[in-house]
Amino acid sequence: MHKQVLIAGGGIGGLAAALGCSRAGWEVRLYERADAFTEVGAGVQIGPNVVRRLQAWGLQSALQAVAAFPDRLQVRSAQGGRELASLRLGATVIERYGAAYATIHRADLHGLLFQAVRGRPEVHLNLGQAVERHAEEGGAVTLRLVRGDGTAVEVEGDAFIGADGLRSGTRARLLGETPTRVSGHLAYRAVVRQDALPQALRTTRVTAWLGPRLHVVQYPLRRGELINVVAIRHGTPPADLETWDHGANAQELEAALAGTCTALQDLVRAVPQAGSGWRLWPLLDRPPIAGPHEMARGLVALLGDAAHPMRPYLAQGAGMAIEDAAELQRALAMHDLDVPLRLRRYALNRWQRNARVQERSRRNGTIFHATGPLRWGRDMALRLLGERILDVPWLYRGDGSSASLL
Repeated sequence: MHKQVLIAGGGIGGLAAALGCSRAGWEVRLYERADAFTEVGAGVQIGPNVVRRLQAWGLQSALQAVAAFPDRLQVRSAQGGRELASLRLGATVIERYGAAYATIHRADLHGLLFQAVRGRPEVHLNLGQAVERHAEEGGAVTLRLVRGDGTAVEVEGDAFIGADGLRSGTRARLLGETPTRVSGHLAYRAVVRQDALPQALRTTRVTAWLGPRLHVVQYPLRRGELINVVAIRHGTPPADLETWDHGANAQELEAALAGTCTALQDLVRAVPQAGSGWRLWPLLDRPPIAGPHEMARGLVALLGDAAHPMRPYLAQGAGMAIEDAAELQRALAMHDLDVPLRLRRYALNRWQRNARVQERSRRNGTIFHATGPLRWGRDMALRLLGERILDVPWLYRGDGSSASLL
């Protein structure tokens, strides 16, 4: 008989987990608290380590239909505008790592995973049901679910995966309530149609503009039809983001970019204020994972941001969730082991890589926003070493398997 896994959360991590678990031969019941499967946010960069995993799941054609595949990553000075270094992508990355470097809208990545799981008869997707609590007893795990109308129901399974995001209720019940870490950085995100921009501002590349206490990243989305722009600066988040007037974001951002080069200021000013315009997100994370016990205990495991939220300075948040799902698939397919041991194997094979990415992401933020001598040293190193600094072989050669742990 098929074992049954219960999953909390219908975001990118939850859907990837559902796909991986079903491919391991498990029946899947996924519970999402919202009334629809949607994804908020803007663009995502996915390196060859992630693209290889999507290919293994048979999603290469779906990815090619919605993603962009930049030909180069370049780093420029936000103040002077000059190029500091560049990394060849495209065919070079495919030859070096066996898969492409892609950029994709979060909604498109979520959508292709959703389409992949909805057609699998062993996956049951449930909307409008929040996991209020879980409990283990007698070799099974029980969830109490609360529907939007306040009614409650209990369900039972053989394992439970918390993929319920940064403020994960599963994590709080498993590891105890601990506050997220405030980074002191604010992210302003916008997505613009390329044909609405002057020709000089359109791009097929990933460009990172580095400045004192800030940086801006731009890259194409959706086959190159869109451009994603993310500006991150040091700052204090609003007291209540729910009531925050996002109409003020453009003015705040332009003030923060005073003194940067004309090309960068032109890009930021070209974002239309009609529609969504600039949306503000304070960046939060947690300290790097300290051991496998922070990813799995007994019949319960954590995945993605529920386990290891990270800053976006290595562009691997969504990627690590997909890698988690790949390793979860491998672990759950070990049918000669009991379930707690399979989940422990998953955690043992993931926690060090996730912790390394978390720490490297934090460190990159310090380097990106450097001032004074550290900034001068950074720029000199980029000019001298170029691709040797921008390439990340330990990351891109890995795919979440135990064999590529480090």
